[in-house]
Amino acid sequence: MTLRVRVSMFSILLLLASLAVSAGATPARAAGAGDVVSARPTTVYLLPGKLLEVPVNTWHVLYRSTSATGAPNTVSGTLLVPKASYALGKRPIVGYATGTHGLGDQCAPSASMREGREAELAFVSLLLLKGFAVVVTDYEGLGTPGTHTYMAGISQGHAVLDSIRAAVRVPGSGLSASAPVAVMGYSQGGASAGWAAQLQPSYAPDLRLKGAAAGGVPADLSAVATHLEGGPDFGLAAAAGVGFDAAYPELDLEADLNERGRALMADAADDCVGDLDKLAGLRFSDLSPVDLLNQPKWQARLTANRLGALPPRVPMFLYHARGDQIIPYAVGQTLRSEYCRAGVNTRWVSLPAPDHVTGAVEGGPLAIEWLTLRLLGLPAFGNC
Repeated sequence: MTLRVRVSMFSILLLLASLAVSAGATPARAAGAGDVVSARPTTVYLLPGKLLEVPVNTWHVLYRSTSATGAPNTVSGTLLVPKASYALGKRPIVGYATGTHGLGDQCAPSASMREGREAELAFVSLLLLKGFAVVVTDYEGLGTPGTHTYMAGISQGHAVLDSIRAAVRVPGSGLSASAPVAVMGYSQGGASAGWAAQLQPSYAPDLRLKGAAAGGVPADLSAVATHLEGGPDFGLAAAAGVGFDAAYPELDLEADLNERGRALMADAADDCVGDLDKLAGLRFSDLSPVDLLNQPKWQARLTANRLGALPPRVPMFLYHARGDQIIPYAVGQTLRSEYCRAGVNTRWVSLPAPDHVTGAVEGGPLAIEWLTLRLLGLPAFGNC
């Protein structure tokens, strides 16, 4: 996770100065962000073998968005709109951000939904049953050319917001640009939903965002990576290294990996989440002779993608499993505290779930009910 070319101390200082400036800034929206490149009808299924088709109008969408550094890019996603008319005004739109799927294009949510292997369709279906339209981003580089910028929160937040913009521009969707909007996600999706909420006032003020629900949020990636080192889920930390390296080319991860590290990272570059178990038990020191996480340029980019510094202007629903073995409970508590200190209308739910996945199962329905009330225009009451 360091530069391939060794530079002088003066050059390092210049680099750190530029990163310090960019860390506190929100990249400008790329021209045309949210524009639809293509939209073609597709079908999604709840079970493999094309069983239990979800009976809604569905499109696979390519749309314009913005990278973590402010460059224009193209992202894919899936738009689902109930066939029945919506009787309560303009149909609400939920930007749904999925949890970790992996690094390879075959892992993208759009692919897993078409093949009937998308577990999070259970939550998406609950939203559809309420009459809401749902748009599920694949994120940058997952389902489109290039490496997935996994856990680069700024990029992920852009992708969520622009997926909603694109949804209203899909011909035949029947959606309104002035419809009420919400965002929701868990784990990687929780970070994405949080970033969408934080970025919306400056990046997408045209969206009528009413609230955001974020669960199991890896708000502080440095703390999460340190927690994962040497454990069974270290592959997630390594994948985040690949994602950040893709988002910020100056990090140049490959240059400071040892031979074993290069081989393992190359092998994992197209893996889905279940395949990352091959990295279980490893530490960053097994992959590199240098202290990767504490490289100044890495610390600058990790800080820039740390949730909590920029308070959202909409109500937030945060939920976290007390037994979460992947994202420490304390990380979620810290995010809640920072939002509360900043005056954000925050609802915090501490779940009795014994692990990360069970936290999604327990918290998802609660988040959906909370979001429903926001989309119907009812006031939110925090518990800071």
